[in-house]
Amino acid sequence: MRSTILRGVLAAGLAVAPLAVWAASPPAQPAEGPGGVGERKASVVKRALGRPSAPTYAFYTEGAAPEAGRPVVVFLHGWGAVNPQAYGAWIDHLARQGWLVLYPRFQEVNRTRPGDAPAIAEGLVKAALGELAADKDAKPDTSRFALIGHLAGGPLAMDLAGSVRKSGLPAPKLVFAAVPGGIASGPKSRGIPLDDLNEIAPETLIVAMVGDKDSRAADTASRRLLREASAVPAERKLFVRALSDDHGFPALTATLAAPAGLDPAFDAGAIKVPPEPKDAPKQPPFRWSAEMALTGEQQTLVSQINTARADALDYLGFWKTFDLAAAAAFAGTDAVALKANPRLADMERWSDGWPVKRLAVEIPKPAKSPSVATGTEVGRR
Repeated sequence: MRSTILRGVLAAGLAVAPLAVWAASPPAQPAEGPGGVGERKASVVKRALGRPSAPTYAFYTEGAAPEAGRPVVVFLHGWGAVNPQAYGAWIDHLARQGWLVLYPRFQEVNRTRPGDAPAIAEGLVKAALGELAADKDAKPDTSRFALIGHLAGGPLAMDLAGSVRKSGLPAPKLVFAAVPGGIASGPKSRGIPLDDLNEIAPETLIVAMVGDKDSRAADTASRRLLREASAVPAERKLFVRALSDDHGFPALTATLAAPAGLDPAFDAGAIKVPPEPKDAPKQPPFRWSAEMALTGEQQTLVSQINTARADALDYLGFWKTFDLAAAAAFAGTDAVALKANPRLADMERWSDGWPVKRLAVEIPKPAKSPSVATGTEVGRR
């Protein structure tokens, strides 16, 4: 009788055992190559440039830079996600792949108008590059210049790419818009206003990448950005979609927050910011307006960004796609050749050998007629 009861207890325990015990696990990060770990043993330098109210954070591996210098990538955060630790996993990957990463904090939460963000970001990046120009360790190579933007950072990256003639910033070889959104629909609406994107140089490679969850707004914004960069030919544009996959545990879920990946080592609070210079010009009186405040939806999304963890969608999806796109852009290769690279869409396999859903990759078709498409404005940043 006792053995029968024991068998029943064991059977019941097995029946309610956590799914994780039996489920396949997702693929691990590659040791090297696109999306890979990179220089694992290297220490990453974390610096703050500029002034306390509007710093630009710089990240690169410790030690002398290569003779040719370091390629530069400007990482433009989502609206409200001002702390680099929210993207620390991706920043760490980029630094270990040899990049000089600049993270301009173009927003004071609840104090910055979205319409002012392009000019603020432009000024911060220009000042940071000027400050680092003679730095032998950072050694920015502005001939290899790229932009990454997440959510509202996506249209912001496109704005910076389109304003290089006026701003004097380096012309980016690559613009990578990760789940873009938050585009203003008009002069008086909330959101990032788009400059003349037809000013983006024809030789620029533009990649817009989204996930399949809550994807409608990001899809619309992506296609608008690709369409309005009218001087860039179709063969230099790529639209990529990451697909969610629940074959194993933990599941891979491609949401608006998917490009984020927390790493507390990149917490802004632990990075010393230079003091305000005594001769700094006085700031104009602050005047608050309602569009400066985060909406409830924005606050929820920022919370998701700030707690997101890196997984295979990051290192085999967003990170690998950027790495391959940057290599193509710096080599002068177009999006058609990039799309044909078999490594791009491959997401490897779950631990039981089942393939992870591949990335969907397409060369966007030119629009037949102009239309208005905005994403869901600042609410989807």
